Amino acid sequence: MPIASPEVYADMISRAKEGGFAYPAINCTSSETVNAALRGFADAGSDGIIQFSTGGAEFGSGTRVKDMVTGAVALAEFAHVVAEKYPVNVALHTDHCPKDKLDSYVRPLIALSKDRVDAGQEPLFQSHMWDGSAIELGENLDIAEELMEKSAAAKIVLELEIGIVGGEEDGVVAEINEKLYTADGDFLRTAQQLGLGERGVYLLAATFGNVHGVYKPGNVKLRPDVLQRGQALVAKEFGLGEDAKPFNLVFHGGSGSAESEIREALSYGVVKMNVDTDTQYAFTRPIAGHMFGNYDGVLKIDGEVGNKKTYDPRSYLKAAETGMAARVVEACEHLLSAGQSQGA
Repeated sequence: MPIASPEVYADMISRAKEGGFAYPAINCTSSETVNAALRGFADAGSDGIIQFSTGGAEFGSGTRVKDMVTGAVALAEFAHVVAEKYPVNVALHTDHCPKDKLDSYVRPLIALSKDRVDAGQEPLFQSHMWDGSAIELGENLDIAEELMEKSAAAKIVLELEIGIVGGEEDGVVAEINEKLYTADGDFLRTAQQLGLGERGVYLLAATFGNVHGVYKPGNVKLRPDVLQRGQALVAKEFGLGEDAKPFNLVFHGGSGSAESEIREALSYGVVKMNVDTDTQYAFTRPIAGHMFGNYDGVLKIDGEVGNKKTYDPRSYLKAAETGMAARVVEACEHLLSAGQSQGA
């Protein structure tokens, strides 16, 4: 199938919300990892999301070019071509973009999709993330409001973050402290300023102790009830009923989370969960095994010629794709089994 149209993406989000499941959003940095994610979604029989961070997009442009927009466009165009061969719907998304990179990443990408839509084509991406967690909430929402208007004109969904995700990603480090938990009032301020869908669908990354990376049990204190309280507060304020879940929530820092915590978060309206560290390891581990197991073939030791078959990149990237695809399948199974629908 082709990359999801705006209508298909809207339906994906709606089905996840109604069915109580979420889509894995897999961070990719290359054509190889895009292929692995697509294969994993297809093997699982699941729709899904592929996303590129600022650093991932920069890497995707080549280490000589190092341009985020160039890399994001190149990887997205590659995904558009290859995804047509797979029997699932896949959406394209850009991950964390802080304020100082808006003009060099998200705004140009929105403008590019707007030009495509004006020309009668589909947007290049289905959604973009604005990460204003490092600035005051009022400014964060003001920028989100501006970006939502531009995104809607380009038939794109905006994701925004209120609260801070801890740990490190792409060189951005956040402390693990009380700011990892979104305050109840911040949910309400977000709904009051951005609406609840009448001005355009958006995704909300509210934080409940989320941390990037994988940590040993007990090092990260997730409190999914933060999401429950925020949804309930806004539902009551807007007269939506006790069981309403007004926000389409996103679970950041999903790698290494306990299945019970994932299921609880999904029950409160999470429709997208980011998976990065786990799939990075799943991609790299087979490569390490190949190199250790074939060291005398991949290296020209003692004047020998090595073994071309073992240092041909295809010999180890094939295994890397298989390993990462298997981890994507696992993520799909965990997230889709929480609801009765199967997302594909």
